[in-house]
Amino acid sequence: MKRNLPWLITITTALLLLVTACESERVTIEAGAAGFDGYHVGYSWAGEAGGNAFDDAGAYIETILLLDEDANILDAEMRYFQRVDGYWTTRQSGQARIDVDSDVTPVSSTLEGGYAAGVSMFDIFTVSVMSLYAVAVDDDGTVAVALVEPLTRFQFEMKFEPGYDFGTRMAALTIGSGMAVPTRRTAGGNFLLPDSWDELADEHLFDLHQYSRVLTNQGIFEGMDGNSTVQEFLEAMGVEFSGVTPQPQAVAYGYFGIGGWAGNYTAIANYLIGQNARDVTSLVDWTAERYQRSINDQNQFGVDVETGATRTAQLSTVDGIAGATVRMSRESTSYQRALVDAGVISEDDVIIGRF
Repeated sequence: MKRNLPWLITITTALLLLVTACESERVTIEAGAAGFDGYHVGYSWAGEAGGNAFDDAGAYIETILLLDEDANILDAEMRYFQRVDGYWTTRQSGQARIDVDSDVTPVSSTLEGGYAAGVSMFDIFTVSVMSLYAVAVDDDGTVAVALVEPLTRFQFEMKFEPGYDFGTRMAALTIGSGMAVPTRRTAGGNFLLPDSWDELADEHLFDLHQYSRVLTNQGIFEGMDGNSTVQEFLEAMGVEFSGVTPQPQAVAYGYFGIGGWAGNYTAIANYLIGQNARDVTSLVDWTAERYQRSINDQNQFGVDVETGATRTAQLSTVDGIAGATVRMSRESTSYQRALVDAGVISEDDVIIGRF
C-alpha cells in the first residue's frame, strides 16, 4: 500500500525508507540531533476503523508538520482529500461552479412526512458547501441569494424583485415570510432540524438559535443582526449599490464565518505553529469522560459506543478545539500519525477517530 504525497517534498537531510508491518511505504526524514527535525507526514482515512485499506479510501486527511530538533512546530498544514467523479480534490479548495436562474421562484422544501427538496434558483457544483454564500444581480435589478445555514445545513434562498425596499431589516426576513426559503438540504447531521418549518416561522437567519452567532461573530457578516438592513447584508457579500439600487453583477460566491473548510484547517495550523509537539500530542483531550467511554480496546473512537456516549470528539458549538468548528477526531488521528512519523509518540498512542 503506497502512500503517494500530492507533491514532492524537497529536503536536504537524508531520506530513510521504512517498510511497515502492513507492507506500506512511508517517506520519513532522518533524525536530527534530538531526533525530531524535518518534515513529518501523517494520515487518517475513511473506513480505517472498519478495516478499509488506505488505497481503497475515497477520502483521507493528510497532516504535514515541520519540526525543529527540539520538536517545536515550525510549520503545519492539513488537507482533506476527497475523490469526486473519479478525480481527487481537496475539500477546502473553495472552488465552485454556480449557475443561477432568477426567473425561478424558490419553493420551500418540506419536512412533514419525510424530507422533500423544494425548488431552487441555483445550480451549485462544489466539493463542500459548508458556509457557502452566492449572490447575483440581473440587468433588471433582480437579486438572487443563496446561503447555506450551518445549524440546519439547509440552503436558504432569497429573491428580491426590482423596486424592493432594501432598507428592510433582516429581522423581517423570517422563515414564515417567504423571503428566506429553505430550498434544499445540503448535508445530514443537522444540529437544528424542526419537524416542520412552521416551528421556525417567526425566526430569521441571524436568530434561528442562540448558536446562530456563528454567522455573525466573524467573517463577512461580523456584527450584523436583525437590525441590519438587507442592503447592508448584500453589500457584505460584495453587491454594489448606486443609491438604493443594486448594480448588475454575475454570480459571485464566498464563505462566511471562519471561512468554510479552508478556514477550519487554517485555524488548526495556526493553533499548532509555535507549540512543541511533545506538549500537543493530540488535537483532542481524550481524558474527558464522555470521550473515554467511546474508545474501544483497539483505540477506535465511536465504533463500540456505550449508551449515551458521544459519537463525536467535539461539541463544535461548545468546544473550541484549535478554534475550528469541525469534528476533530479524524483530524487528530492524522496529526498523531505525523507525530508517530517524527518519533514523538508511538502508533499505540494513536486514537483512530470517526471519519
